[in-house]
Amino acid sequence: MSLTVCLAPAKTIDYPEGSGHLWVYLQWALALRALGCRVIWLEGVDPSAGGMPQATKPRHLRAGDPRKLVPMLRARLQPYGLAESLALFSLTGDPLPPDVAGMALDLDAAATADLLVNLWHSLPARVVRRFRRSAFVDTDPGLLQIWMSTGDIAVAPHDLYFTIGETVGAPGARFPDCGLRWHYTPPPVFLPEWPQTAAEPGAPYTTLTHWWGGTFEYRGVTFSNEKRAAFLEFARLPYTTSARLELAICLGRHYEEWRGQMEPLGWTIREAWDVSATPDHYRAYIQQSRGEFSCAKPAYVTLQAGWISDRTICYLASGKPAIIQRTGPSRFLPDADGLFRFRDLDEAVRALDTAESEYDRHCRQARALAEEHFDARRVVGRVLEHAVGDRVPHSV
Repeated sequence: MSLTVCLAPAKTIDYPEGSGHLWVYLQWALALRALGCRVIWLEGVDPSAGGMPQATKPRHLRAGDPRKLVPMLRARLQPYGLAESLALFSLTGDPLPPDVAGMALDLDAAATADLLVNLWHSLPARVVRRFRRSAFVDTDPGLLQIWMSTGDIAVAPHDLYFTIGETVGAPGARFPDCGLRWHYTPPPVFLPEWPQTAAEPGAPYTTLTHWWGGTFEYRGVTFSNEKRAAFLEFARLPYTTSARLELAICLGRHYEEWRGQMEPLGWTIREAWDVSATPDHYRAYIQQSRGEFSCAKPAYVTLQAGWISDRTICYLASGKPAIIQRTGPSRFLPDADGLFRFRDLDEAVRALDTAESEYDRHCRQARALAEEHFDARRVVGRVLEHAVGDRVPHSV
């Protein structure tokens, strides 16, 4: 008998423009299915959406009209054979309207799964308790543990806790472990969907990003979650390198304002939603790039959590060198071999120059790094082995 795994993403249903966000969870779902598991994709919806003003509700419970959003999510999952795997639960605990409930499986069906793999820190405890076995996966290492310790986020009790941050729970970490045992797992990329590709002629180094994120305080220190602040520290980088640099940013009505500020400095600015309207568009944008250049949120740099972006490993899998800001020590990530991790402007310039000087070799090294450390079937298989032991399908 195959293993049934319920996957709980972080509210992809309420972010239909977020194709990169969706890919985070598609990597898991596709790997689980390739390993012989039956997959259920669990999303929370608000049965009263369109009634009570959303601003009056807690932020994690705000949601759009499920009558519009559920068909949109099903359409995005359909090409991957996951539309019929969708299950819905009520964010408020009130019954779902019959017309909404009829669009997908229900929580009762989802809760028959052998394992819940939860990637949403705000999944209600009443939902988690329905499952016989549960594993939580932290994708905001360092930040999440701080927010848990301050009471800003209450993660429901799970049987196991995983994190993509290499230093979470380690001696000397700059943030608490919240009294939990954290198992490290690299973020996964499903390699069959991300083949190595040649860059378009004259293509730039790119990234896709949000610009704002606010700040928070912890133990008297103010931390920034803003990519804007990080990139502005490297604003003059185009003056120091011959490599073309392009940023695809979710800017909305601020697009012309920031294009006017950044393009005179040598950056090309794109609206992220224009180049990543669908999962296919998101993948094509990455695969047509020469490589990635990206800064990290300043908080990740300060906390040294050993985080790497799910987006970066898509570049690596596609055979693209990635030049990214260093976010802490790593047991396996290189600093200058297919993947480059810089600390300051001089290191960023050297990384771009080195990547260009042996470009084909670094393309091969990027793909090899993805195959060795981020292959979703191996990464997700190890999570299953931790979580269910001898019940793991033979194909793992």
